[in-house]
Amino acid sequence: MSRTEPVSISAVDVARVDDRPLWVEIRGDEVWWDEPRPHEGGRRCVVRRRADGSVEDVLPQGWNARNRVIEYGGRSWRSHQGALVFTNWADQRLYRCAPGGEPVPLTPEGPARYGDLVIHGDEVLCVREIGRERAIVAVPLDGGPLRVLVEAHHFVMNPRVSPDGRHIAWIGWNHPDMPWDATELCVAPLDGAEPYRVVAGGAVAQAEWRDAHSLYAVTDTTGWWNIHLVPLDGDPAIARNLTPLPMEFGDAVWKLGQTFFAVSGDSIVTMYGTADLRRLGVVDESGDPPREIGGDATYWSPTLSADATHVVGVAASPYRPYEVVRIEVATGKRETLSPPKRLPPAELLPTPEPVTIDGVHAHLYAPLRPPSAEGPPPYVVFVHGGPTSAAAPILDLEVAYFTSRGIGVAEVNYGGSTGYGRAYRERLRHNWGVVDVQDSETVARRLLADGTASKVAIRGGSAGGWTSLAALVHSDVFCGAAAHYAIADPESWAAETHDFESRYLDGLIGPLPETRQRYIDRSPALHAERASGPALLMHGLEDAIVDPSQAERFAAELERHGGSWAYLAFPGEQHGWRREETIVAVLEAELAFYGLIFGFPTPEVPPLVLRGPSVTSTPGDSA
Repeated sequence: MSRTEPVSISAVDVARVDDRPLWVEIRGDEVWWDEPRPHEGGRRCVVRRRADGSVEDVLPQGWNARNRVIEYGGRSWRSHQGALVFTNWADQRLYRCAPGGEPVPLTPEGPARYGDLVIHGDEVLCVREIGRERAIVAVPLDGGPLRVLVEAHHFVMNPRVSPDGRHIAWIGWNHPDMPWDATELCVAPLDGAEPYRVVAGGAVAQAEWRDAHSLYAVTDTTGWWNIHLVPLDGDPAIARNLTPLPMEFGDAVWKLGQTFFAVSGDSIVTMYGTADLRRLGVVDESGDPPREIGGDATYWSPTLSADATHVVGVAASPYRPYEVVRIEVATGKRETLSPPKRLPPAELLPTPEPVTIDGVHAHLYAPLRPPSAEGPPPYVVFVHGGPTSAAAPILDLEVAYFTSRGIGVAEVNYGGSTGYGRAYRERLRHNWGVVDVQDSETVARRLLADGTASKVAIRGGSAGGWTSLAALVHSDVFCGAAAHYAIADPESWAAETHDFESRYLDGLIGPLPETRQRYIDRSPALHAERASGPALLMHGLEDAIVDPSQAERFAAELERHGGSWAYLAFPGEQHGWRREETIVAVLEAELAFYGLIFGFPTPEVPPLVLRGPSVTSTPGDSA
């Protein structure tokens, strides 16, 4: 192959298409959203589409609408009377930016971070984080002193003021729970005259006021994230499940401010389904099934904004990238608002095949052609992060980058993944490093046994990187692992990571020190001598979630035991790749790695040198 041959997808194609708007907002005839700019240093720019169809930047050059609340961030901007209110990545302060003007700070310099923004009157309600303490505060839009409204839980989100202005609702939880384990929906007088009350439990993911006396809330008390009507007085004649279906109307909250439904007049517009198909529909209080309005989109991102007639969201399908769309709620008439992206030819895009293999959910992407005319192609098992998350069957140019070069991909939604109900999610409880590895191995062995694949490697990022490294040392089926910003030793990671996930492993592996032996037994770093193939390790040097020392330790252990590896570090990158040059370098290194372990040439990318013994043959040739 050469770089000029139009037979495969380039890494630059991936860098410029493979991301999405995180937040949308409808304001009369205008629609606002944010979009990634990998070619501008990875910043997020807020744009708006005017009534005449023109799209313009609202956030000036050099500003980045992101924040680090709980490190994963929260809702980072809102529009207000034509102006933009946003959090800036560089200093984490809140700013207001009038059209055509320069941003003006609303909060002082200091260690505070702000996220999950909501405008109420002439104030911004949001979550303020200082170290390990969080509160819901009100920040005046004129720059006056802020007010603390809620100090109740270790973690808080979803501040909402009732229509009559008398009460505030929020969602809170405490260690060791994660927000998909157990949270509390709370209500208190806005003036603080009375203590707060808990009005709903389970894993509440979102709540919105129905009227001054009740809320709609997504919670999973039935085993599925359904939308419930929650009266403040607990009246059983009013309280009920509005969507009593074995489907998910919510998901795990990784970013504060995610919205899975939006109120439109007397209706609720909501995403729903499973990880294999997430649709958009309209429900009301009748309990009838949703009326679908999402068209051919197979996935809706967790951001919706609605008024009385329209809803705006971010949708994707196996053949369309993430797009901002506006839908007329009554008719389902759909309009794409975001400018079209330059996509590779359709014949280069793979089609996902949802499968269930011995109870394990997966999406298979067949390659366009094998890299060799002899025998079946190699495959790579893609492991999603989280691990409380899921892979969706949508257009993913990262997948297409490899399938267009003859490498098949199997995305595994292992036990612990969201989208299939709490019971499937709970399969991973105390079994991280066991169930995820076994489920990935189950899919890999089926691919080998039925002749679909000649060899299988594994790759993933963050928690997916952990599973990839754990599978490399605890299974003999994988001929190599590519690990992006991966956890390699759970005990040291639990001690050094950020507050949000510092007790996550209590549920995934077990509490320390009582279950320390599990941590030892499952640690990839402590069992590197068992590696069934080489490892490619890649890490951002500013990662505050998984310290680069995790990758460095695994590399050192492989070297000590005579394993093969390569380690690439990227200055300026955090937990995930955002800069175009990094995305290109990472993908090209990964392709070169697969060329080495699968045994085919990759002249179109820079060569990769593995340290340790040279790669002449690899395990995993057969089941």
